[in-house]
Amino acid sequence: MPSLHLFCRVIDNFGDIGVCWRLARQVANEHQFEVTLWVDDLPSFKRLCRAVDPALDLQQIEAVCVRRWSDPFPDIPPQQIPDIVIEGFGCRLPEEYLHAMAARPVKPAWINLEYLSAEAWVDSCHGLPSPHPGLPLTKHFYFPGFTAQAGGLLREHGLEQRRAAFDADPTEADAFLSQIGVSRAGHERILTLFCYPQAPVADLFSLLQGERSSTLCLVAEGVASDAVRAFLGTSAVAGMRVTKGGLTVQVVPFLEQPDYDLLLWCADLNFVRGEDSFVRGQWAERPLLWHIYPQEEGAHLVKLDAFLERYCSGLPENLGTALANVMRGWNGAGIAADDWRQIWSPAAAASLRQHARSWAGQLRVHGDLASNLLRFAKESC
Repeated sequence: MPSLHLFCRVIDNFGDIGVCWRLARQVANEHQFEVTLWVDDLPSFKRLCRAVDPALDLQQIEAVCVRRWSDPFPDIPPQQIPDIVIEGFGCRLPEEYLHAMAARPVKPAWINLEYLSAEAWVDSCHGLPSPHPGLPLTKHFYFPGFTAQAGGLLREHGLEQRRAAFDADPTEADAFLSQIGVSRAGHERILTLFCYPQAPVADLFSLLQGERSSTLCLVAEGVASDAVRAFLGTSAVAGMRVTKGGLTVQVVPFLEQPDYDLLLWCADLNFVRGEDSFVRGQWAERPLLWHIYPQEEGAHLVKLDAFLERYCSGLPENLGTALANVMRGWNGAGIAADDWRQIWSPAAAASLRQHARSWAGQLRVHGDLASNLLRFAKESC
């Protein structure tokens, strides 16, 4: 059986481990690899996967061997080095492990899985080699992306069919929402809120409160805590629910990845953040607003604009401009009321929903990241 080791450091929030856990599961279950996932922060991992026991150094979960990435790093003999080694987001492999890789008679394919970006330079950098300065090893840079020249996006087999079946049966959404303690009765639209603390959530709530239509906003426990607490007037714990004007805010449990997909499929609009939920929001085929991970000197805004240029190009000009303005405002000083009204009207909602379907169809043409990555490792490394 072919083997793969995937290394992940949980730098901040859940994007790094979210992406790595999805990739590890897919490679193990769909491609029949023996997969080991090395993780330095098991408590954070447990938020996404309740089966994780943070006290264990080694455990088997969903066909993946999960090992604690500790310091000092455990001794790994060359014969236990796998066929493929992946650094999640430039996390830098332990020196002891690199020397074991170099001692393996047939060197493993060594890949650095990069962060997702829509910037044009990604296509020219995807797949580039980087020889190690002191060891007989070569690392290749692998970029997820939105074009045929990049590595595609994470998407497991059958995802589209499962989402379509969910959409085809109206009782599915109500049944799932009931499981997490939510009733949509009396609300015309649902939105989900997943963002970083810097998002202008209070401004969004103010806009929605003033609407004549009724909106149910579902926010995961621990997200935007200050703004949600201010709205609720009490602690933002799962189950709390308050209505003011046209807006009802309800706190829901922090969900594991499969359930988070279902939550996205229940919504009319999804606020997503970082990388993992951003990609899942696109596969949900629902309108989305992205809160990109903030970087120094506004570097993240360049990445945001690169995505907006691609994503909004297929929309009517006025709607595309309004959507771009709203997304920039969500990542900045706040959302302008006129722009919000343009994208939140019933007519705009229908156009944005159709555009989301079309966009997902364009992305599927490029294949899925896991399959593309394994093919690249076999052919290029």
